[in-house]
Amino acid sequence: MKRMLLALAAVTLLGAIETPKVGDKVPDWSAKDENGVVHQMSQYAGHAVVLEWTNSECPFVERHYQAGTMKQLAAALGAKDVVWLAVNSTYTNTPDDTKAWKQDQGFSYATLQDADGKLGHLFGARTTPHMFVIDAKGVLRYRGAIDDDQYGRAEKPNNYVDSAVHALWASADPNPNETAPYGCSVKYKP
Repeated sequence: MKRMLLALAAVTLLGAIETPKVGDKVPDWSAKDENGVVHQMSQYAGHAVVLEWTNSECPFVERHYQAGTMKQLAAALGAKDVVWLAVNSTYTNTPDDTKAWKQDQGFSYATLQDADGKLGHLFGARTTPHMFVIDAKGVLRYRGAIDDDQYGRAEKPNNYVDSAVHALWASADPNPNETAPYGCSVKYKP
């Protein structure tokens, strides 16, 4: 038993070392979207990138999509040359599921298919939504919640992702640069 616990601790420690922290350059990952198009971090050099972990069956995600949080912010930032990519690490999700969700919700940005969880584990994504902002040089600059309104009760929530991207445009450090994500747990393959 003791040997098993030590091995588990070593694996956890190794995983923590590989997960980029705020201020680290992210690895050159690649993943296919729902249409089979390959997206690679290096292809977005010179652009800020927002990664949004999602799951259409999560009530927190559903609330944000019903309110237009992601769609509106993605459109506003996209108009200013920010790349917005959703990532679905739900092991039961299929490209057809994603296409149906996109049609139902009316958004157009790509959703990376991560049923094997490689991209999610690489970033340490824990919840849906869980947000990551990467600057134009490929450095992770923000990770955490979309906003400070976990239960959708605030009239004007503080949107951390919007603030982080605006800070980057002003050549400033996002503040905060890390928050606790909220939502449903990412449904990684058991």
